[in-house]
Amino acid sequence: MRLLNRLFLLALLLFAGLPPASAQQRPPLVLAAASLQESLTAAADAWTRAGHRRPVLSFAASSALARQIDAGAAADIFISADEPWMDHVAQQRLIRPGTRVTLLANRLVLVAPANSLVRLDIRRGFPIARALGRGWLAMADPDAVPAGKYGKAALANLGVWPEIAGRVARAENVRAALALVERGEAPLGIVYETDARATKRVRVVGYFPEGSHPPITYPMAILARSTSPDAAGFHAFLRSRGGRAIFARYGFRGR
Repeated sequence: MRLLNRLFLLALLLFAGLPPASAQQRPPLVLAAASLQESLTAAADAWTRAGHRRPVLSFAASSALARQIDAGAAADIFISADEPWMDHVAQQRLIRPGTRVTLLANRLVLVAPANSLVRLDIRRGFPIARALGRGWLAMADPDAVPAGKYGKAALANLGVWPEIAGRVARAENVRAALALVERGEAPLGIVYETDARATKRVRVVGYFPEGSHPPITYPMAILARSTSPDAAGFHAFLRSRGGRAIFARYGFRGR
């Protein structure tokens, strides 16, 4: 009887050390910048076709996702559209050491509705305010969201931010800014090149000089609270040659 009791206690101890069954079976939950919607969905499709459980993808502004992580979101992987928001999460010790990598790069563009006749040469002092007419410039929130911060930096470096700062339609993320231009509610918008490629309802007016804003990079890391056994595998797949080829099809550049 004593032997049976000891074996029972040992089994309880071993079981207590295991993660819950739901965690063992849960596919990875990926929190990703809104600009990754099509490309990351395609990557998840490829991963699933290879016989893995399909990751759960949640898209929003990197700032909003970082705050969710701060608040204890039970997620596995974070892909930000800039380094500062990943830095913020890292400073809170919320990413797994050794898993942070710079996954992708992008470019910043000025877009207009597809039927717009606006022509602009993006350079120092270019007449963006005149091109707006009575309209507004659609941007992700320039005080928090990466696409908006890049856009504000570019406009400031080109010397035109003061004249349009009060004429910005602040969107919650870059895709919301894109939608304003698609619907014709804003005559111009600042988005990533990959966003412009995702729709036929806008056209690229011009590219912002890369030196006018900080480099647009997408860091990725596994989160410290991750419990999905597939998180490391999906993280590795996204960094692999096959994963990067998928992102390249959508206009992203590798790092």
